[in-house]
Amino acid sequence: VYGGTSLTNGADCSGFVMSVYKEFGVSLPHSSSADRHVGYKVESMAEAQPGDIICYSGHVAIYIGDNKIVHASTKATGIKISDASYRKPLAIRRIF
Repeated sequence: VYGGTSLTNGADCSGFVMSVYKEFGVSLPHSSSADRHVGYKVESMAEAQPGDIICYSGHVAIYIGDNKIVHASTKATGIKISDASYRKPLAIRRIF
C-alpha cells in the first residue's frame, strides 16, 4: 500500500523496511532513495549478508541470503521473496 507502514494492514517498500527495522530499535527514513545513505556501504552482492538493505531505483528490500530479498512488491502480490538480481541494485547498506 503506497505510503503504508503497517506490517499487517499494508506497507510500501520503504515502509516495510522501516517497520521491520523499527522492531529492532532502528529508525530508518520512509524513503527508498534516502535508504541508500543509511548505515554502511557494502561493496557488492557477493559481500551482502542477511539483514542488509538492497536499494534499487525507486525500490528497497531486505536481503535474506542465498541471493534472495524480502520486499513489499505490489498491492496484488504483497510482501514476497524474490531474487535479489531481479533488478539492478544501486546500493547495498548494512545497518548492524
